[in-house]
Formats: sequence, C-alpha cells, structure tokens
Amino acid sequence: MTTKNKKKELKKEQNLEELMPTVEKTEIVDETKWEKIRRISKDKYNEIVIDLKNPIKRAVMRRKTSIKLMSILRGFIFIGLSFVIVFPIFQEISLAFRHPVDLNNKLVNWIPETFSLFNFNLSKVLLDYWHGLWCNLKVSTISTICQLIATSLAGYAFSRLKFRGSNIIFWLIMLTLIVPPQAISLARTFFLDDFDILRFNFFGLFDNPGLFESLLGHGLRLKGEGKDIVFYITSLTGQGIRAALFIYLFRQFFRGIPIELEESAQIDGAGVVRTFWSVMLPNARGVITTVALFAFVWQWNDTYYTGMYQISGESFPMLTRKLISMSERIDGIINQPQYQDFLKQVGEGISKNPLFVQVILNTAALMLMAPLIIGYLFVQRLFIEGVERSGIVG
Repeated sequence: MTTKNKKKELKKEQNLEELMPTVEKTEIVDETKWEKIRRISKDKYNEIVIDLKNPIKRAVMRRKTSIKLMSILRGFIFIGLSFVIVFPIFQEISLAFRHPVDLNNKLVNWIPETFSLFNFNLSKVLLDYWHGLWCNLKVSTISTICQLIATSLAGYAFSRLKFRGSNIIFWLIMLTLIVPPQAISLARTFFLDDFDILRFNFFGLFDNPGLFESLLGHGLRLKGEGKDIVFYITSLTGQGIRAALFIYLFRQFFRGIPIELEESAQIDGAGVVRTFWSVMLPNARGVITTVALFAFVWQWNDTYYTGMYQISGESFPMLTRKLISMSERIDGIINQPQYQDFLKQVGEGISKNPLFVQVILNTAALMLMAPLIIGYLFVQRLFIEGVERSGIVG
C-alpha cells in the first residue's frame, strides 16, 4: 500500500471519529426534547386535574368550554345559512354565462365550457333594460324620498306631539301591517280612478264636489300607463309600501332621544318644525338610512301595486312587470331575423325548452338585482351603523 493511500485511509478514519460525537450529541438533544415535551404535558395534565378539583375553577372552565362550543355551533349555523343563501346566486351566475348549447351537457356543472353573453343580450331585449332601469330608478328614488318625509313626520308626531286619541290612531296604523293589500285593493282602485281633494260623499245623502271636480269638472284619473305620480301621492300621504313599519321605526327612535334636547331648542325660541328639522332629524341619520334602504328595495321589487295601478307599458316599462311576462314573449323575440344563426346552431325548438326559458328568466332576475347589489356595496357601512343605532326602545 502506497503512502498516499495510507494517508487517505487515516483521513477517513479521522472524519468518522469527528462525526460520531456529533451524531451522539444530536440523539441526546432529541431525547432531551421529547423528555421536555413529556414533562410539560404531564405538568399541564396535573394542572387541569387540580383545577377540576377546585369548584370555582371548574365552573370557569365549564363556562369557557360552553362559550367555545357555542361559538363553533354558531359558526356552523352561519356557514350553513350563507351556503343556502349564496348557492342559488352562484348557480344563477354560472348558468347566465353558459351558452345555450351547453344547457343539456351533463359534463358541464359549474364552470361553463363555452362562455357567452347571449343570455344577457336576450334578457336585455326582453326587459327593454335601459329604459326600464331608468323608470325603476325614478319611481323608487322619488317614492323613497316621499316615504321618508311622510313617515318621519308621522313618527315624530306620534312620539312627541301627544293629542287625544293619538295612541288609538297609531295602533290602527299598525293594524295595516297585518291587513293584506288585496283586502283594500278594490276601494283604492275606485279612489284612484276618480281622485279628488276635499270631497265628501255620505252614501249619496251628502255629495260635496271636491277641488278638482270644481275646477276641471271631473276628478283626476291617477291609474294608467306612465302615471307614476300615484306612487308619489300614496307615499306622501303615508300609504306607501310598508309605511306603517317605517312610522313605527321613527316613532320608537324619536322616543329614545332625550327630551332635554327639545326643551333646550324651545328655550332658544325654536318651534315644532324648527325643532324637528334642526334637532331630531340630524340625530336620526341611522334610522333614516335604514328606512331609505328598505323603502327603496321594496319599491324596486314591487309587482303587486305596479300591476294594480297599471303604470307599466311600452312607454313606461317597469322591470318587475316585464320580468313576470317575459316567458310569454321569448318565442316571439327569438324567432326574429337577427337570431336565425343562433337557431341554426341550437335548434328551432329552443324557445320551447323549459330549461332555456328558466335560464333566461334567471339571467333577467340577476340583471334586476345587480343595481341593488352595487348600491348596497356603497351604503352597507351606513346601513349597519343605522341598524345598530336605531335600536327599538320601549
């Protein structure tokens, strides 16, 4: 064996000897770690056993455990409710972007194989979307403003301006919440067909002509296509959609405001109107936001009163009424010349396919909801603050 080889073997042996202590040391360190973990676990267990023997600490631990379990249960409930609410919306969005060719494709579940805006374009034509959107915005916005004026004044009057019979009148107004609108639809129809002010007629015994009949020779017919003023009149007179609920919210909120604020304003010479405008309303921003949001959404989604007043038509389309009658008009629209290439691709009987009709209706409903969702994103902070501040007080 050469000298070089001997030197190499000696080096290897030295390296092995140097490595051995390191390995042994690592094993010792690892063993020490496990012993430490075992010791800490044992100490923790003994601590829990001692705490359980103490009745006070046992009660505290039981309370903490119940709170954690309730929070976990609450989380599961919220997740389940969120899934139930959000799942249909996600499904509608998926179907809205799916080309009609893929409707009967069982391999397509959530993500469309062919993305298409055809459903949106067809829904836009069927709804007369942009014109209808303007009409809906106009009616909902003005009606909401009228509702705020009427219900805030009524709520303030019932909370502060006490008069004989005020409680009876208030509870009669509350009764309108449980009376179905169909019960008074006939009387309201006759009233709006020949609307007048200061008219008094007692079963034909006394017949005093009203203001409009004296000036024009007849009352005003407020029903009919494009006569959206009927919503503004009913809202201003406290007969808007869910007006009784809004009066109740304002009344309860104003009752919670310290009366000393009004007394200070009266000492400074403010009257009832000035006190309401300068003291009460600035403090009612929360409940105003809540009422405005609910009034706008309920007016936007209304179909019953829009149909009863017959204001929707070609010259004044309301999206909700267009949506109701859409399924009857799909066949007539889809057979127009501009859709012939589409019919060659999917088949001429597509308009008779219930699944296709349902997808178009769902897409139209999404287009109807979109402005509300976008608007809510901007006012959600104010709405949450309003709900927190406008707590119902006795």
